[in-house]
Amino acid sequence: MLDSVKIQRRQSEIRQSLAELVAKEKPEENEIRQIEALDSEFRQNETRYRAALIAEDQERREAGADLETRSDREWSDMMASFELRQVALHLDEGRSLEGQTAEVVQELRSAGGFRGVPVPWQALETRNTVSTGTPDPISTRPIIDRLFPDSMAGRMGAQMISIDSGAIEWPVVTSAVTTGWADGEGQNVALGAAFATTDRAMKPDHNLGVQMRVTRKALKQSGAALEAAIRRDMQGAMGQAMDAAVFLGTGSDGQPLGVITGRSTYGIALDEIDDLATWAAFRSAVTQFMVANAASGAGSVRAMIRPELWDFLDGALWDAGSGLTEWDRLTKHMPSTYTTSNGLAAPAGDPLATTALLTTSTGGVAPIFVGAWGAIDVIRDPYTDAQAGGLRITALATMDVTVARPVQLRVLSGLEIAASET
Repeated sequence: MLDSVKIQRRQSEIRQSLAELVAKEKPEENEIRQIEALDSEFRQNETRYRAALIAEDQERREAGADLETRSDREWSDMMASFELRQVALHLDEGRSLEGQTAEVVQELRSAGGFRGVPVPWQALETRNTVSTGTPDPISTRPIIDRLFPDSMAGRMGAQMISIDSGAIEWPVVTSAVTTGWADGEGQNVALGAAFATTDRAMKPDHNLGVQMRVTRKALKQSGAALEAAIRRDMQGAMGQAMDAAVFLGTGSDGQPLGVITGRSTYGIALDEIDDLATWAAFRSAVTQFMVANAASGAGSVRAMIRPELWDFLDGALWDAGSGLTEWDRLTKHMPSTYTTSNGLAAPAGDPLATTALLTTSTGGVAPIFVGAWGAIDVIRDPYTDAQAGGLRITALATMDVTVARPVQLRVLSGLEIAASET
């Protein structure tokens, strides 16, 4: 405890004692001597208190600076110590939470209401391991601006926003500013356009849930095994559902509106290729990014394609003499090209055709925003599987998706991967 705080407490005690003694009309000699001693001590403490404040000023400054400059890595290290095993045992056996897991849960509870045990989003990230298989508490990932590490949404540049409560929106400039030269001395320049913005809002209207059945055998396994199993199950199930919602969400039946399904709503440009898929089709789309000042080159553009399109491009020779394929040309200019069967619809039509999505980050602004409200609410159901001695856990998450600047995205449709059968 700081000396200044100790002195303040002693001063309060002295004032209380003096108030009792002074209230007496005829104090005794001992009481008078006690009043004089307390008065002398009080004056001396005032001098000591001022000196203590001066001496502690530097310590206060250093402590404040340490709090202000605390980096995200320190919080990330704290997340690395969060144990889902403790959450499972707490829900099943009522075992008390301990250590940093208890601190994190208590902090999340104070920030918002949860029916069950709140689990931070960062706790679902896959942790690095060493050769012995022992979890490594050192994490080099940022704790924000990142979805699950293997998520296709994260690879395509989506930014995860942590929201405590309520809705959040981004004002995006939509005004067309004009310039013009003054036609002679004393003449006015061109009239300026009104500054206008469009609000891109996210609201907590979409709830994602995943149920896990933890058997009695799993509950009795070693802590590390149960920890890894729960983490993998939650990450895999939620990651798959999140990817599908970010790109293919219908905007109905409780789902958010995905960027591909809601292309016209978000104002995302569509390139209808309606021809055999080649690098030239992607090159034309990249050119449009560059014309709109959304990308400086093909290397800053990310592409998401179906595995069937990869199969076609890798088998389509561009130059028989060199053996180069259309896939070689695509990945040479756009190394950030990823395949997924979860974020894009399966090829369809005659001729068989598929769709691709291109994104880019401009000026530090992500092409897609994924909002996550609070933490993951983990609720216990001990009755459904009671006869088997198991435990059913429901994890609930509130999420939404939006696009701030549609110029940073582009959809390519009609990329044919087979000849017409007619």
